Amino acid sequence: MTPCRALYTYFFLFVGMGSVLGQDTMLPSRPRSTPASETIALTLPSGTPLEIALDKEVRVRKVGQSIHGRLVQPVYAFDHLVIPVGSEVTGRISQVGRISGKERTLGVLNVDLTPAHTIEVAFEDLLIPDGRHIRLHTRVTPGSGQVVRLASAGEHEKKSRVKTAASQKMEAARQEWRNAMKQVREPGKVHRVLRYGLAQLPIHPQYLDAGTLYLAELQEPLDFGEEPLTNASALGTGPPPGSLVHAWLVSPLNSSTTQKGAEVEALISRPLFDGDRLILPEGSRLRGSVLQARPARRLHRSGQLRIAFRELVLPEGTVQRVVTSLEGVESGAENHAQLDMEGGTRASSSRSRYASTGLSVGLALTGQGGKHDVGEAGPVAGGTTAFKLVGTVAGVFVRSHSLAIVMSAFGGSRSIYNNFLGRGRNIIFPKNTVMEIGFGNRTALPAPVAFKQ
Repeated sequence: MTPCRALYTYFFLFVGMGSVLGQDTMLPSRPRSTPASETIALTLPSGTPLEIALDKEVRVRKVGQSIHGRLVQPVYAFDHLVIPVGSEVTGRISQVGRISGKERTLGVLNVDLTPAHTIEVAFEDLLIPDGRHIRLHTRVTPGSGQVVRLASAGEHEKKSRVKTAASQKMEAARQEWRNAMKQVREPGKVHRVLRYGLAQLPIHPQYLDAGTLYLAELQEPLDFGEEPLTNASALGTGPPPGSLVHAWLVSPLNSSTTQKGAEVEALISRPLFDGDRLILPEGSRLRGSVLQARPARRLHRSGQLRIAFRELVLPEGTVQRVVTSLEGVESGAENHAQLDMEGGTRASSSRSRYASTGLSVGLALTGQGGKHDVGEAGPVAGGTTAFKLVGTVAGVFVRSHSLAIVMSAFGGSRSIYNNFLGRGRNIIFPKNTVMEIGFGNRTALPAPVAFKQ
């Protein structure tokens, strides 16, 4: 073999071996047009709230007494439903608070020898409809533990107002709320009358009403495995105008202490889809500020709050400018919260104040009647409008119409002051209050900024 031919032979042999080795050692690659599938960890972090409603009335007896409720808000991890509405939750009464000396004295004066205790609860077991039991470690958010209603924007204003796309979607949200609360065994009228009668007795039991809502935060993460991320082509494009999202309030608000301009944050609790395309995952955040904060004032003028969210922060940190409106909010039934069409919230007064004040004033006038006009009822009726015990005893034993006039005037004046002249109610939104937020037009910020923890 000539030197030149041998050189060519070795050259081709070397190239052939290299190609064979390359085929054996190279990893398989995907076409650039087909990105690798991503996997999402379905984990609920510590601090995730669960909204639980007691599904039946509980007569409070002792610490350790069991309670039972159901989930009234679904729980998502990124874009997957992990705990559906209706999941059963069991717990116990963890603590019965003490009655202060002042409360006990006022109770005695009003012939209430068993004033209400502060009741703390803990939820410890979750039963998902598929049969799985999950052990829970929770802490109930301060301010929860009351009967709640869903207030929506403009529900007390003229029906002829033009509704936005987001406000129209609130109809479905209200129906969803009603369906969730159907799990609760609400007492009938006869039962409510009996309960009211029991509450007027000097010694009476204490109850946790059916429908009482608790916001229980997870103290340990819950792991539901992993799932592939699908339909994410529109992720991060921003919510289209007219979208409605559910969110948990991160920053507690109180019209008596919150200042105008204070920062407000909310955590989106459910993913937002446009058809099958994922627009916003659970865990996205909204940032805004308080536009108006007015504490409750004299002459029974209630507190007011107005907030606006102007920034949307995606889980990876991308920030977008948004225009939003507060379309709905859960609030304690006793607060009678009302939302106007601009998203402002105020506490309205109960109509029962007119009836209670009229009754007190009527008894006061009866107590001031002459003895020949009202017989022996005047002193007793007049006395009961003040502190029940002192007034009733004085009316029965003293039989003085002059005393009856003083006591009845005091009782009637007290009722008028409390219901019409005194300070009104403040708007209070504790942490994890559920809000329904609508979106308008959107513009992108020039550069992402880190979310401030």
